[in-house]
Amino acid sequence: MLTFASGLGSMSYMKRTVNLKLTSTTDQSAALTALADTYASACNAIVSFAREHRCWNRVALHHLAYYTVRERLPSLGSQMVCQAVHRVADAYKTLKANKGISKDKPVPTIVFRPTSVSFDKRTYSLKGDTLSLFTLSGRVKVLFVAGKHQLNLLASGVPKEARLVVRKGIWYFNLVLDLPDTPPRSGGGVCGIDVGENNLAASSTGKVWGGGKLRHNRDIHLAHRRRLQSNGSRAAKRKLKAISGREERHVRHVNHETSKAIVAEALRAGASEIRMEDLTNIRANIKAGKRVRTRLHRWAFRQLRDFVAYKAEAAGLNVIFVEPAYTSQTCSACGAIGKRERHSFSCECGTRLHSDVNASKNIAGFAKPIGSARGARNSSCKFAHQVRPAVVESPRL
Repeated sequence: MLTFASGLGSMSYMKRTVNLKLTSTTDQSAALTALADTYASACNAIVSFAREHRCWNRVALHHLAYYTVRERLPSLGSQMVCQAVHRVADAYKTLKANKGISKDKPVPTIVFRPTSVSFDKRTYSLKGDTLSLFTLSGRVKVLFVAGKHQLNLLASGVPKEARLVVRKGIWYFNLVLDLPDTPPRSGGGVCGIDVGENNLAASSTGKVWGGGKLRHNRDIHLAHRRRLQSNGSRAAKRKLKAISGREERHVRHVNHETSKAIVAEALRAGASEIRMEDLTNIRANIKAGKRVRTRLHRWAFRQLRDFVAYKAEAAGLNVIFVEPAYTSQTCSACGAIGKRERHSFSCECGTRLHSDVNASKNIAGFAKPIGSARGARNSSCKFAHQVRPAVVESPRL
């Protein structure tokens, strides 16, 4: 995944993460498992220092916990202890940013499980199709497999930090790469994108990506899980474990396909900028019945937004987020408040549009709307939303 663009020296880089599947032997898997167990123990030991001293600054936490953890777990090595300190500090910073830490209450305990290990350039090396990884019993050289896309990224990127993770007994190495930033496009129009649940997205060019099939599949998964959970038998629990993550993987796949299509549509139309709604905290404002709330809380709009952002950045497109207020109610032609009935929008000025397309044209704003929106906007009308620059955040590995 693309994370964010940053300036390194005189060049601009963007970060991508490639997922490498390890073909480890039985002995190698045992060594990696032992490392993950000890690493998790180190993280959990550092948590006590963070809680006691209410400290999540990396440097300060390092001074508090490093020597104690090194004495307690000498086989882990100094660099892995440093990685554990950074891991705990980052976890508590994230918890604080999400308002999970109160000033007048004890610091919550974060429990680390032996499912992942952080690596840096001192604890791994990469050569060809082989990874050399630090373990408690010395370095192990593990072969990995990757697709054509991942290999192309490896060939053009500079390896940085990484995270070793295990899923269902299979080890993966999530490696972050610095890639040269794509020169930004300029002089093109603006493509507005309206995201939703009934329709995953609609563009100001008139393109609509339906979401009915995805919503139907999600409802099927939800009903299946509820039946198994209410059953409570051993067979039902085994089945729940077997299907764990299936819906999430399907939604992720659909969001990847949709975001790729959105960027392709913007490029086809000659856009240099994509504008999307800022739907932060929308779940807190949902006022509906339990069934609707349950469905909307499973709506992965943030994931789709982030996918569009990183794919657009890789294509040289700028991404801007706008306040969504009144974008669905305002007429994209005259700026007046119109009438919306399901997927149809109408206005007294004579405008008749798909409601999501109308919203996407409003999102595009006044900056050279493209496609069927070109020349259709009255530059004297005003809209009740404000524009702010996009911030593409670094995802968790």
